[in-house]
Amino acid sequence: MGRTPPGTRAAYRAFRTLPTRWRDNDEYGHLNNATYFELFDTAVSLWQLEHGIEIRGPKATRFLVVESGCRYHSELRFPDILTAGLRIGHIGRSSFRYDIALFANDSDTAAAEGFFTQVHVDSSGRPAPFAPNVQEILTRIAVVAD
Repeated sequence: MGRTPPGTRAAYRAFRTLPTRWRDNDEYGHLNNATYFELFDTAVSLWQLEHGIEIRGPKATRFLVVESGCRYHSELRFPDILTAGLRIGHIGRSSFRYDIALFANDSDTAAAEGFFTQVHVDSSGRPAPFAPNVQEILTRIAVVAD
């Protein structure tokens, strides 16, 4: 079985610029694996906040990450300026999957592609349907509407 080729910017619907930091490099001179997940989380959280999904405070919409992963295509390192590409690859009644790509500098080819599957939960921690406005916001960047 062949390796899936890296995606391109054209495959993503929303974008966020994220600078790398000196501390992001590991002993080998490239971004530490855990840093990729921090960058994914930052891009997703900022996108949610910018689009009116409250994720902090007493009125927060509560999402739990239930699955995540990353496929590395090429090295990233400080002082790269990254662009995170976002899209919704799956959306259901209470869960959805963000697909996230990291592009180095002006590259059109993803250096890494990851995902977060999140579930919306109520105050008891049980899965609950999205509010209609949240469903509509997520659908804006959906590439698959299941």
